[in-house]
Amino acid sequence: MRAFSFAGWRGEVRKDLVDEDRLEQTVRRLSDPGQAKETLHWGRNYLYATDLSAVSLDGTAEAVVKQFSNRSSRERRKRHRQGSKAEKSWRAAAALLAAGVQTPAPLFLIEAEAPDGPSLYVTERLHDFVETRYYFRALAKGTERAEFPGIDRAELMATIGDTFRQVHAAGVWHRDLSIGNLLLVEGERQLEIYLIDLDRARLPARLGVCRRLRDISRLPILDPADRRAFWRSYWGRSLSLLSLRGLTFRFLQRAFLAKNRWKGRLRRPVRWVKAWLILRSTHAHIPDAPGGAPARDKSVWDQLSDQPHQHASRRERIAIRLGDTAAHAAALAAAAGAAPRIWKRYRELLESRGRRSIQWAGAGIALRPFPGREEDLLAAVDRLGVRRVLLRLHPWQQQHHDEEALARELFARGYELAFALPQNRELVRDPNRWRSAVSELVDRFRPLGGDFQVGQAINRSKWGIWNYREYLRLTAIAREVLSAYPNTRLIGPAVIDFELQATAAVLNMPCEVRFDIVSSLLYVDRRGAPENRQLGFDTVAKCALLKAIAETSKNSGDECWITEVNWPLWEGPHSPAGRTVSVDEETQADYLVRYYLATLTSGFVQRVYWWQLAARGYGLLDPSGEALRERPSFKALATLQDRLTGATYMRTEPSSATTRILFFEIEGRSFLLAWSLAGPETVTLEAPFEIATSRDGEALPFEPGLTIELTSSPVYLELANPPATPPANSSANAPTSGTR
Repeated sequence: MRAFSFAGWRGEVRKDLVDEDRLEQTVRRLSDPGQAKETLHWGRNYLYATDLSAVSLDGTAEAVVKQFSNRSSRERRKRHRQGSKAEKSWRAAAALLAAGVQTPAPLFLIEAEAPDGPSLYVTERLHDFVETRYYFRALAKGTERAEFPGIDRAELMATIGDTFRQVHAAGVWHRDLSIGNLLLVEGERQLEIYLIDLDRARLPARLGVCRRLRDISRLPILDPADRRAFWRSYWGRSLSLLSLRGLTFRFLQRAFLAKNRWKGRLRRPVRWVKAWLILRSTHAHIPDAPGGAPARDKSVWDQLSDQPHQHASRRERIAIRLGDTAAHAAALAAAAGAAPRIWKRYRELLESRGRRSIQWAGAGIALRPFPGREEDLLAAVDRLGVRRVLLRLHPWQQQHHDEEALARELFARGYELAFALPQNRELVRDPNRWRSAVSELVDRFRPLGGDFQVGQAINRSKWGIWNYREYLRLTAIAREVLSAYPNTRLIGPAVIDFELQATAAVLNMPCEVRFDIVSSLLYVDRRGAPENRQLGFDTVAKCALLKAIAETSKNSGDECWITEVNWPLWEGPHSPAGRTVSVDEETQADYLVRYYLATLTSGFVQRVYWWQLAARGYGLLDPSGEALRERPSFKALATLQDRLTGATYMRTEPSSATTRILFFEIEGRSFLLAWSLAGPETVTLEAPFEIATSRDGEALPFEPGLTIELTSSPVYLELANPPATPPANSSANAPTSGTR
C-alpha cells in the first residue's frame, strides 16, 4: 500500500495498481458518483460500480465504491475520534486478508480533506456470488434443496463457523455480522465465504468471549442441528445449550431478533422529529446551501438528478408558508371559487368521452444537450420516430450555445420544437435579470419555434417559487416579452404531480396574464402504475379534470399539454425520486406505453412529453457507457410511435376489470393494444387476431385465434375480421374513471 495526497483528497492505494501520473485523475473519477457504471446499493450509503480497465496495471477491471457521508455533526465527531467508516473498512480488510479470511480485495482508501466531505472505500468487484441471506430464507421455507442444490447444509454451517473463528482469532470485531454481509462464492475445492460491510469493525487488543458471542448471535442459526454444526466448527468442540456460553448465545440471539422486530416501530417517532426539526440528510455530492443564506434561498442544483435540492428544513418551510398566509389565502379563494364550475364541466367531459374517435396525436420527447455526444443524441431522436421535441433551456446559465446548436439541427431536420423556461430562486428574486434572460432566449429561439413554457414545478419550493404571486410576476414579464414576437404562445403553469388545485388557483387568480396552453407535469402518485387511482382519480380522470380547469378558467385557453412525465429507475442519486418509488427498466417501459395510451386516447390532452431522452436514473437512453444504450423504454416508445402514427383510436373493447383492450384503425386495417393489470391472464377477444407483436415490436409466438394470455406488457394484435364499430353510445365507450 502507498499513501497519496493532493488538493482536496488524501488516502492510500494498493501498490502498483495505478501509475503515479494517473493516480490523481483516477481518484477524482472514483470519487465522482456521476462516473458510476452501475448502482449496486442506494440507501444510507451509496455503492456503485466503476470501470478501472483503462488505468489498472494488474488487470483489475471493475471496482466497487462505497461512499460514506460525513455531513452530520455526529459522523464528523466519530470520524475525528475513531477514523472514518472507510478507514475502518480499509484496516479491517487488511487484518482479515492477513488471517486468510476472504473479503473483496481493497484497492483505495479515499478521504476528502474537508471535515464534512465524503469518505470512500474501493474494492475489487466480485461476480457470481450468492448472498447468504437468500439461502437462509429458503431454509426458513424448506425450499433450500430445490433453490440451492449445490449447497450442503451441514457443510455450510461448518464453513460459517470456521470463517468466524478465523475472523475473531485475527482480532477483528465485526459488530455487524448479519447474513446479508456474507457472500457465498464457489471456489476450486469448496464453498468460500466472503465478508463485507466492514465499516463498523474494530480491532481491539483482545477479543473476549462476550464480544465473540455478541457477534455470532446475530446469525439466524435457529435449527438445533445447524447450531451444533456451527458451534463445533467455531468453538472446536460441541457446546451444550445449557452451558453458560450456550445460554448466553440464545439470550443474545433472541434479543437481537426482538430488536429487529421492534426497531422500525421505535424509530418512527425519532424519524418524525428529525423530519420536522432537523435538516434532511443528503448524498455527499449535493453542494451545501450558500453560507448565511436565508431559508427562502437554500435550494441548490443537483447535477446528478438534474434538478434542484431544497436544504431548508420542514420547520423553516412551514414558517415561510405561515409568513405568506395572505398570498396562500388568495390562491385558495381563487381555486375554491372556480371549483363548482370545474366540477360541473369535469362531469360533462367524462360523460361525453368515447362519443368520437380520436386521431393519435403522436408522442413527444424532452431534451437537454449532451456535450460530446451531439451526433449520437440526434441519431437517437431520429430512431425514436417522434416529431415533437421540447427543449429545456436554463435561463440562469450565461451561455446557451449547445442548446442553440441542438435546436437549429432539430429544426433543420423538420422537428416541431417547443421550449421550457424554468426558474430558480435567484431569478425569482431578481425580476430584471429574469427579464433579460427571457428576452435573450426568446430572441434566439423564436425563429425555431413559437411555444414557450414559462415556469417549472411552481408548487415545489426547491424550484424557487414560495407563493403563486411570485410565479405570476415572472409570467407577466415573460408575456410582455413574448408579445413583441408574432405567433408565439405562452404555456403554463407547469404544476407538478396531481395537485391540480394549484393549477386552478393560478388560472383563476386576478392577473393580467393569459396562458394560451395549459401545461401540467402530471406524474402518477408515488410513481405507481398509470391505472392507479389517487383520491379516486385514475390517469384518464386526472386528464379530464385538467381539461375542465382549462375550459372554465379566467386566464387560459382550452388546450392542454403534459410537458413532463417519467418513471424513475433504481440508479442511486441519479434518480429524481426516492428509492421506494423507483422501478426497474422493464416496468418503466410497460408504464410508459400505458401512460401514453391513457392520456392521448382520453381526448383531453393534445401532447405528452417524456423527460428526458438521455439521462441516468430515468431517461430512455443510458449514457453511462461509451455508447448511448437504448433502454427497453426507448424501444417501447419507438414501437408505439411507429405503430400508431396515422392511426385512429376507436374505442375500448369490453373487458374485465383487470384488462385493457384498445381498438385502433389505420388505412382500413384494425388492431388492438391489450394488457393485463393482474399478471398473466387469458382473455377471449371479440374477433380473431392474425399477428401478435410485443411491446418492443418483436413477433410473438402466439397461435392466431380468439384467446390470448395477457401480461402487464402491452401487445399489438392485428385483427383478421374486426367487428363493426359500435354505436357512439355503446357501453364499450364508458370511461374508466375513479369517480364513478
